[in-house]
Amino acid sequence: MSSGVHDLGGREGVGAINPTPAEPVWKAEWEKHAHTLFPLAFRAGFFGVDQFRFGMEQMDPDEYLNTPYYEHWVHSVVHHGVRHGHFDADELDRRTQYYLDNPDAPLPEGKDAEGELVAFIEGIIPVGAPAGRDTGKAAKFSVGDRVTVISDAAEGHTRRASYIRGKTGVIDLAHGEMIYPDTAGNDRGESPEHVYTVRFTTEEIWGAEEGEPNGSITFDVWEPYIVPASK
Repeated sequence: MSSGVHDLGGREGVGAINPTPAEPVWKAEWEKHAHTLFPLAFRAGFFGVDQFRFGMEQMDPDEYLNTPYYEHWVHSVVHHGVRHGHFDADELDRRTQYYLDNPDAPLPEGKDAEGELVAFIEGIIPVGAPAGRDTGKAAKFSVGDRVTVISDAAEGHTRRASYIRGKTGVIDLAHGEMIYPDTAGNDRGESPEHVYTVRFTTEEIWGAEEGEPNGSITFDVWEPYIVPASK
């Protein structure tokens, strides 16, 4: 969503990021199962990557900020599963309550004909699903161009983070065409657009007092996000 609670870049008051040294891949057993939900639901046609992200953005802000990462994944799978009629919301509530009341009850046995689902997961998790598309559309910008990110607020899903809106930088890399999140995430098709890596000075992003001297950050932007810089 355009400037929702999930868009935390540059936000104040949410605390420092303090990663734990040698943090385990899984903090709890259930996270392993939650991780497999994404590729399985993706394969079943619940969503594309951008729709999956938008599903997480539908969470209540308080719940989003106070739940672990993989719970966001579960929320998106349930959101899209109910939305497309794959799940029944009432049945999910009943089953959830059953296992809360009976935590030692055995789980239903899954079926994986000839290991097809396992093979799919093992194939897609290490490399992901390719987002590159080649429609032959000419790029409007080139490496070295100075560009400004448009500042208006986007509706629905976008990858144009609020902290880069209205900021000016220089294109360092051009990546060709890729699926456009602002259409794909909002159920309007892939609509591929050229993608560029733009370098911004930290002074441009955070201001002269807060920006680190001679520092810079890079951000990947889709072509509709930017216009030629006027300065």
